[in-house]
Amino acid sequence: MERSSVMDELIEEEQASSPMEKLFEEEYDYKHPRRGDIRQAVVLSIEPHQMVVDVRAKRDGIVPESDLVRLREEEISEIEVGDEIPVYVLSPHNDEGYVIVSVNMALVHQDWLRAEKFFKSGEIYEGKVSNCNKGGVVVPFGRISGFVPASQLVNMPRRLSHEQKMAKLSEFMGKTLPLKVIEVHRHRRRLIFSERMAQRQWREQRKQQLMNELCEGEVRRGTVSSLCNFGAFVDLGGADGLVHISELAWHRVKHPREVLSVGDEVDVYVLRLDYERRRIGLSIKRLQPDPWTLVDEKYQVGQVVRGTITNVVDFGAFARLEAGVEGLIHVSELAGGNVGHPSNVVRRGDELALRILSVNAGRRRIGLSLRQAPPRAELAEVKEEPGPELAPFD
Repeated sequence: MERSSVMDELIEEEQASSPMEKLFEEEYDYKHPRRGDIRQAVVLSIEPHQMVVDVRAKRDGIVPESDLVRLREEEISEIEVGDEIPVYVLSPHNDEGYVIVSVNMALVHQDWLRAEKFFKSGEIYEGKVSNCNKGGVVVPFGRISGFVPASQLVNMPRRLSHEQKMAKLSEFMGKTLPLKVIEVHRHRRRLIFSERMAQRQWREQRKQQLMNELCEGEVRRGTVSSLCNFGAFVDLGGADGLVHISELAWHRVKHPREVLSVGDEVDVYVLRLDYERRRIGLSIKRLQPDPWTLVDEKYQVGQVVRGTITNVVDFGAFARLEAGVEGLIHVSELAGGNVGHPSNVVRRGDELALRILSVNAGRRRIGLSLRQAPPRAELAEVKEEPGPELAPFD
């Protein structure tokens, strides 16, 4: 035999462990089961009143009947001999030396671990309300239950009487809510959800997604979600854009409620996208014809028109000729002589006959005169004024 072959055999013998050494190593690595341990067990047998499993201990593990009845029928039917399942050690040994384990408690433990993952990741969980009490609603989370305080529910009014509050909470029964885990204490068996925070997070995510989809100049259909002094918010499908009050109509709008109501469906023009501040600017008037584009055709110098005073300022008064078109009556054209303040001659809401002095559609300006217009008594005699016919006064 060659020298190299002899050396190889000696090395293999040196490296090989004896049976006693193997037993010693297994004993050294062996960890005695302790209450609360979670172990992966192999199903050895399934009997009418118990299940026998290998928990890698000196004796087999027993899943008692009291634990099996806590499992759903479909869960038990899916377990077969040879399957590996998680078990929770209830007792390291009973009177007969067997390890008593629980499948149900292991599954509960897994649910707590899953809840902690939801808490750390911030992922949204959708759960169906199963019960309610004076403090809020209960939502199952696997084998454990989570609680949503009334203050964390989106459509839950405040300052209700006890009867009104319970009636409102009962309306949540059976509803599926998007929820965010805001508190997890496994040992205190405390799992708290928030619908408000879930909705806020979802809308932020949806807004970012929507801003990536939108293009300036695009037209979208939306629903008016709220009104405020400076404009209207329109829901474009999970995220809101703002129609500033100046973009609601071509004419002057004092408050959005004059032209819109919450719940209205409207077409909006995507005016601007501010990615840094995550804002979507919208316009409604840009989808309507600009009345100033027809001003040169409809109004000429010298024409007598009907106007309604919309604003009185130190240097004159503004008069609306039609929706979106206003002209200025300079203080010098209100009346002959020194009139003092324009409010001495006209007031907001007055309807007057006015003569056009100048037209500049490009600069969106029309100059008007009250003192050069015919008196109301003479209006009936005005037969051939250029441009559109003067509307009669009441």
